[in-house]
Amino acid sequence: MPKAKLPVALASESCDEVEAAFYEAMRNADIERLMACWSDEDEVVCVHPGGPRIVGLGAIRASFEAMFATGGVLARPERVRSVPSLTCEVRHVLERIEVLTGDGPRHAYAIATNVYLKTAQGWRLVVHHASPGTAEELHEVTDVPSVLH
Repeated sequence: MPKAKLPVALASESCDEVEAAFYEAMRNADIERLMACWSDEDEVVCVHPGGPRIVGLGAIRASFEAMFATGGVLARPERVRSVPSLTCEVRHVLERIEVLTGDGPRHAYAIATNVYLKTAQGWRLVVHHASPGTAEELHEVTDVPSVLH
């Protein structure tokens, strides 16, 4: 399978495009496309739900290759919250994960934080940290103070 690449043009690339490509690559178990989403920084980090901190592109690649050995991960990001800046964007998402079982599809959930950095190649992922979640987390809790400090 040929290596799929993200667009290199900075003007047309966005965190939305990189995030969509990341989750599409997970669904399709496309390791080359998934790794194209990551920055080539030495300190990139990935944490899978319940797992250890994985540092560096080689270790991240190995973790996803092991995950893809049984097929893709049917994860869809929902409830995206974003904190953008000129060179960095932090996104917090609810991942709805479809798990195929003998009794039919079931859903699992993860709460994930994705951090993107604007690089010479465009926006790239530098942190993906996912924790186990529940269906109840579909309903967000927000606390808006009556007095701003």
